[in-house]
Amino acid sequence: MQSYFVTGTDTDVGKTYVSAILLKAASEAGKKTVGYKPVSAGCEEINGRLVNEDASQLLANSSLPVTQDEVNPIAFVPPIAPHIAAKEAGVTINPQAIESGYAHLKGMSPDLLIMEGAGGWRLPLGDKRYLSDVVKQLKLDVIIVVGMRLGCLNHALLTAEAVQRDGLNIKGWIANQLHPDMPRYTENLDTLKAEMPAPFLGEIPYAKVPASHVLEALTKQLCE
Repeated sequence: MQSYFVTGTDTDVGKTYVSAILLKAASEAGKKTVGYKPVSAGCEEINGRLVNEDASQLLANSSLPVTQDEVNPIAFVPPIAPHIAAKEAGVTINPQAIESGYAHLKGMSPDLLIMEGAGGWRLPLGDKRYLSDVVKQLKLDVIIVVGMRLGCLNHALLTAEAVQRDGLNIKGWIANQLHPDMPRYTENLDTLKAEMPAPFLGEIPYAKVPASHVLEALTKQLCE
């Protein structure tokens, strides 16, 4: 089994989009896949259950038969930082519960398990605990989604630096073009290719799914 933690250079940079693409591509290649979004905020109550759109996308692209609660065990209604939402709800986010949820999915023996973060690398869980601490405990390789926009060079390099300082391996990074007219897009991408201390896994053009040969290459890299 191969398992990875997908983080981003900020919120709304395409972590879920990339995670769903990777899960779907691996599933179509005949792999058993499952996505895991342990903590989410910004949920809708449907039939008495909190449903997060990001988690729903991971669920829809997982080939193993899992439920919304298995994919996203910790969920809050307000679209705010999870530790603030937890405090307002009078609950505590338990890192052990996140690890237990991961162990449960791992026990299903998937070929590929993708755990998606929320926000960026150093997501607070409350009481000076961070989601990155859980990733460290699980010893997961990390995939960084770089949202290609003004400021991405600093955000990408600092994220990579923090992941490495935490003693984890960066499997690679993916460039996600967020705007069709980002100034000097190619020059920024070239700078990241030269400066990022990890392999460049691929590029997702604005509003497009990567070409099939790119998906095949990514699936091969992640599942071997």
